[in-house]
Amino acid sequence: MSNKAMVAVALAGLLGSGLAMAAEPAKTEKCFGIAKAGQNDCATKSGSHSCAGQAKKDNDASEWKKVPAGSCEKMGGKLEAPKS
Repeated sequence: MSNKAMVAVALAGLLGSGLAMAAEPAKTEKCFGIAKAGQNDCATKSGSHSCAGQAKKDNDASEWKKVPAGSCEKMGGKLEAPKS
């Protein structure tokens, strides 16, 4: 096999594995209590607002962001909103 052929095979393998990784969605979880003001991902469970980016204060326990699965509690957050 020539050097050009080996390089072509190696590149094809890299591209194939990269596409396979890109096609697999990353698992995420809602993490309450870590969003900074204006950086929440969606509505609060309590209904105080209904859109992303409307958090009024940092680390409000009812505000959430999506984070990689398994990282929420390591970041100081909780997987559930506080009970009303």
